[in-house]
Amino acid sequence: MSLCVIGGLGYVGLVTSAGLAELGHRVVVVDTDRDRLALIQQGRLPFHEAGLQELLDRHRASGRLTFAGSIAEGARGTQIIFIAVATPARHDGETDLSQVIAATEDLARVLSGRAIIAIKSTVPLGTHQVVKRILEGRGLTEGRDYDLVALPEFLREGNAVYDFLHPTRIVIGGANPEARRKIRELFVGQDAPVIETSFEHAVLIKYASNAFLAMRVSFANELASLCDAAGADVSEVLTGLGYDTRIGHAYLSPGIGFGGPCLEKDLLSLIRIAESTGYEPAFLRAILEKNEHQVRQTIRRAVDLLDGDLYARQIAVLGLAFKPGTSDVRNSLAVRIIDRLQRRGASIRAHDPVANEEARQVVPGIALFDDPYEAARGAHLVVFLTAWDQFRSLDLARLRTAVALPRLLDGVNVLDPQAVTRAGFTYLGMGRR
Repeated sequence: MSLCVIGGLGYVGLVTSAGLAELGHRVVVVDTDRDRLALIQQGRLPFHEAGLQELLDRHRASGRLTFAGSIAEGARGTQIIFIAVATPARHDGETDLSQVIAATEDLARVLSGRAIIAIKSTVPLGTHQVVKRILEGRGLTEGRDYDLVALPEFLREGNAVYDFLHPTRIVIGGANPEARRKIRELFVGQDAPVIETSFEHAVLIKYASNAFLAMRVSFANELASLCDAAGADVSEVLTGLGYDTRIGHAYLSPGIGFGGPCLEKDLLSLIRIAESTGYEPAFLRAILEKNEHQVRQTIRRAVDLLDGDLYARQIAVLGLAFKPGTSDVRNSLAVRIIDRLQRRGASIRAHDPVANEEARQVVPGIALFDDPYEAARGAHLVVFLTAWDQFRSLDLARLRTAVALPRLLDGVNVLDPQAVTRAGFTYLGMGRR
C-alpha cells in the first residue's frame, strides 16, 4: 500500500516507517525537523536503535522509503496516513496534544480522496473528538472523507525493530470495520493476535499496559528496599519469584526507577484520566510515588557513601540513557539524579556507551568522556545509573586505580557485589548483598 507517516523521524515514527517498508509497503516519511531530515538524507540515524540502520539503508535503496519536509508534500494521495508525533506530558501531567492538533490541521488542508488516519501517538481519551472537530471544520466528514483509527505502539526502545516485526499483539481501534480490515491487511504474515475494538478501548489498552509495567518496576524497588532493611538479597527473591509462570521475570529489575519518554508520562496521563471521571486512583499514585522515592533513595545512598557531604566531591556517573540499548536521555532518571547531585555541590564526570552526544545537549555543567576509566579518574564515588552490558565486563582493578576513593554505588545492580568488594571498593547496591 501507499502510506504516509507524519512525525516519521521520531522513535516511533521512524521504526514504524522502516518496519512497514520491510513488510513490503511504500512509505513517505514526513517530518518538519530540518536537522533530522538532513541527517536521514545522508543515510544517518538521528538516534541509536538496534537494527534500524540496516532497514533504513535497505529501503532507501529499494525506494520503499522516501522523505518529505511537509504534510502537503508527503500525505496527498496516500491511502493510509499515520500520525506518530510526540505527545509529551505538560508540567501538570496532562498530555500535550499540540503536535497532534497541528498535524491534523495541516492534514485537513490537503486531504483529498478518502483516507484512513491512524493515530500511532499515545493519546488520551477524547482525542478522537478533537481530531474529528478539526477535520469537520474543513468540511470533512468521518465515514465519507476519512476514517479514524487508534493503532497504539508497543515498542521497547533498544528492541523496537524486533518488537515491530515480531509483535506480541496488534490493537486496532475504530468504528468502521472496513477501515479496521485495511489496517489489519498491513500486517498480513505477522504471527500475532489482532484485537479489534473501539478507539477509546485501544487508547486505554496502551495506557494500562505501560501502567502495569511501571507497577512491576516499583514493586521490584519496594522489594529491594525491604530486602535492604531485612539483610536479604533481592536478586535471590526475584529469581524465585519470576519462575512463577503467572509472573515472569520481565520488568522486575530493581534500580533507580522507571524513566524515559513513556512509562512515567503514560502513568501520569492515566491518573489524569481517572481524575477527570471523578475517581481517585490511589494505587496508580502509589506507583508514581515509589518511583520518585527511588530517586531520593539514590541520592541518599550517595550521601551516605560520602559521609554525609557532597560538596566539592567528584562523582563519576556511568550510564546516562534512560535504559540500555538506546541513546535516548529524554526524562532519563540518570539526568534527574545528576541535577540533584550538582545542586548539592558535587562535580560530575560521566560516560555512556552511546548517549554522550544526546546528553551533551541536555545536561549542562558535566564533563563527558568516551572512556569509562577516564570518567572515573580522581572520583570520590562511582555511580552506575544505566545497566549497560558493557559495564558488566569492566576491569574493576583498573577502575580502582583510577579513583581517588574506592566507593561505588550500583544504582541498577549491574555488577557482582562480591567482585566489586574483592577489587577493594566499598559497595552499595539496590537490595543486594
